[in-house]
Amino acid sequence: AAAGLDPKALSPGMSTAQTLPYGSWPSPITLDQVVAAGKGAFSPWLDGEDLYLLESRPADAGRVMIIRRGPDGTFRDAIPVGSNVRTRVHEYGGGAYTVKDGVLVFSNFADNLLYRGNGPDAAPTAITASSAQRFADPVLDLARDRVIAILEDHTLSDSDPVNAVAAVSLADGTVTTLVGGHEFFANPRLDPTGSRLAWICWDRPEMPWDGTWLVVGDIAADGSVSNQRVVAGGRDEAVLDPVWAPDGSLLFLSDRTGWWNAYRWTEGTGAIDALAPMEADCGDALWVFGLRWLGVDADGTVALVARTHTGDQLHVVEPGGRTRHVPVDGTELGGLLVTGGAALLTVAGPVRASALVRVDLASGTADELYVASPLTLDPAYLSTPRLVEFPTERGRTAFGWYYPPTNSDAAAPAGELPPLVVMSHGGPTSNASTGLDLSTQAFTSRGFAVVDVDYGGSTGYGRAYRNRLRDQWGVVDLEDCCAAATWLASQGLADPARLTIRGGSAGGYTTLSALTFRDLFAAGASYFGVGDLEALAKFTHKFESRYLDLIVGPYPAMVERYRDLSPIHAVGRISCPVLVLQGEDDKIVPKEQAEEIVDAMAERGIPHAYLLFPEEGHGFRKPENRRRALEAELSFYAQVLGFELADAIEPIELVRPVR
Repeated sequence: AAAGLDPKALSPGMSTAQTLPYGSWPSPITLDQVVAAGKGAFSPWLDGEDLYLLESRPADAGRVMIIRRGPDGTFRDAIPVGSNVRTRVHEYGGGAYTVKDGVLVFSNFADNLLYRGNGPDAAPTAITASSAQRFADPVLDLARDRVIAILEDHTLSDSDPVNAVAAVSLADGTVTTLVGGHEFFANPRLDPTGSRLAWICWDRPEMPWDGTWLVVGDIAADGSVSNQRVVAGGRDEAVLDPVWAPDGSLLFLSDRTGWWNAYRWTEGTGAIDALAPMEADCGDALWVFGLRWLGVDADGTVALVARTHTGDQLHVVEPGGRTRHVPVDGTELGGLLVTGGAALLTVAGPVRASALVRVDLASGTADELYVASPLTLDPAYLSTPRLVEFPTERGRTAFGWYYPPTNSDAAAPAGELPPLVVMSHGGPTSNASTGLDLSTQAFTSRGFAVVDVDYGGSTGYGRAYRNRLRDQWGVVDLEDCCAAATWLASQGLADPARLTIRGGSAGGYTTLSALTFRDLFAAGASYFGVGDLEALAKFTHKFESRYLDLIVGPYPAMVERYRDLSPIHAVGRISCPVLVLQGEDDKIVPKEQAEEIVDAMAERGIPHAYLLFPEEGHGFRKPENRRRALEAELSFYAQVLGFELADAIEPIELVRPVR
């Protein structure tokens, strides 16, 4: 096998286990547990001895709350229940709060306003007044009684808002533009003296992983920004995550060598020095604000997170320049903060629930500070993924995380091969997660094999791999997902007659494309998937409005290519059942796209099922909807692939039109 996999070694079950067909294994992982595990913790922030954290609460319609850990070590709500700490800037949000010297500022999702927190028992105070103005990535400038943030102003146009770096007065909410002139901005960062501001910016058609500029400006006595100078970046260099060091130098990440690595810029000389050259990505696609992969301590010690083929790693660059690896028990690290000789970061792994961890940078000792959803399952029921590198088209190889069916209580009949679920991640410029995902484990513990494909264009494998998607969306991702399924079947790890594919958003597009343009899969499930590339190019939101120019081709000049690659124009070629799941209020992939696909399947006599979820957008947040979606998908596969589920669940009605 190309990745050194031994099919016999991966065979699930034990000799004492109950013999049952794949797919019908009774699983201790209930669908309610899957939904409850959606509770998560992210975006840690420090203010003196107080540690703040965002906590997502699926049981409360997916609200996000700020919690605070005081000197007694206990986390409590920092604001009243009912707030929802999210922002809609770029529609994907992130970077929704900040805190300094006891001043807490956050964005509330319901009205887009900035608020000042007044503790858990008092209503927060609104700072801004217009819901047409959205804010993200805030940083407090208390010396000037203001917050600096990314502004997305929808006052004049909802489809093409104006973006800028802005200052918001904490006293009266006055909004003042500090930096404009580009179409997008992120990462405003004040230097330790409050006299300089750094930020990144970019323009269409580039996305922030294609090309950005890192800019520094001086803050004048009146609070304005002047003397702007470009530090690094360009249309073929993506710069991320600027961080001011105590000595006044500026650290940042750049992929100028083909990998996102750390650099230091020194004012005056203008010198840019590499800190820790490595063939690993110390950054990721900037789909949301507030991501942190780089941090610096008061003594100048730098810590950074590097993504490798085996998972994320924590590295330290000492003041003298020596670089060393600090082992962390996890494969997915994020939200890095560095202080007092330690790194604070969120840590997750295939069989480890996401937690906030403090890692001593000298000794490597790790203390778990908070776990949002403690793992109570026996690891004997959890599938540990293995990275596979498999041959794909054009003489290339691609990557994926293979999860074998795993359940210590069950074994399959001799000679039976498991059904395979191919997962195609969203983005498409993103990557497969290696953190514990109970929805994946819900499949593997019931007797499915799963492969989460990092197709060409995925992040974490360097810029050249990421650029495989240039002009090739709907081609490379499709090739690689099909190749993963074919290769696993050839290795005796999947039943070639029971291959399925699923994905959401861009992954839903790859799913629909695979079911339309290839005759490989027995079934597929599209979660709010793109069916019409032309409609996406014409009507999507500003952040992604020119994304397709780079990964499909310029629109409308290449309109025929858009139509040729759109499943909606070739639904008659679908030859297997399809499950379509859609949010009614989706602003990124409107429900009309899903319903065009469904109507076309009905007209052509293709078996299908369709679920529309009211009050859901691009991704499902309500626990009852998330449960129903997974329940429907399991029922769908059972009906199509021919096995009985052990679960007592409400079946999905499979429509079998008669032409």
